[in-house]
Amino acid sequence: MNILAIDSSGLAASAAILSDDVIRAEYTVCNKLTHSETLMPMIDEVIQSSGLELKDMDAVAIAKGPGSFTGLRIGSATAKGLAEAIKKPVIEVPTVNALAQNMAGYDGNIVPLMDARRNETYTGIFTFEGEGLKTLREQCAVPLTEILADINSRGVKTIFLGDGVRVFADQIKEKCTAPFIFAPPSLRLQRASSVAVLAQRYYEKGYHVNAAEHKPTYLRVSQAERELSQKEPGKQ
Repeated sequence: MNILAIDSSGLAASAAILSDDVIRAEYTVCNKLTHSETLMPMIDEVIQSSGLELKDMDAVAIAKGPGSFTGLRIGSATAKGLAEAIKKPVIEVPTVNALAQNMAGYDGNIVPLMDARRNETYTGIFTFEGEGLKTLREQCAVPLTEILADINSRGVKTIFLGDGVRVFADQIKEKCTAPFIFAPPSLRLQRASSVAVLAQRYYEKGYHVNAAEHKPTYLRVSQAERELSQKEPGKQ
């Protein structure tokens, strides 16, 4: 089975090809260029480097969110367009779950932290049972203090990863009472290979949609929508 995986949900943009349990190619960048500039050239490069063609893909996997509103829209539109072109399904992978997959084999709790601004984070709590990722707390958008309280109450050693590590490191060091470490830079941000690994498992369980059905998961309304709501009569 050949899967093209895409993740443009955060600071890093990433594309990968998984073929029969082998990552044939992966391309990840984290720079100041917008994902609209980098994503399609990256996808072209991983397809060429894999020795395959787009028509050889059995599915297109996408990190469906939460994350950057703009990044999710770009990734979603790209995945939908490619899947429609080859008449193949879209496999939707929660961004936070894919981040946790980076830490496969870690023997404690795994807590991805994506900066959601306003001292909030897109997060969840995960662990591994054998080779399988187990969800202890579903992905959510909450204040950092809320997820830290949950972690502290569990008292289990924890590894933090995601772009939120840089943002929240000082607060974590001050307020986290459970034993913890931060993931190394090589595993800290989104990787399409992790999206692909989960996507293959989802596909085997029948969890996929057609291109028209796919849509991103935001968890929160955008800043523009909040500002518009506040301007409406009767709303603060």
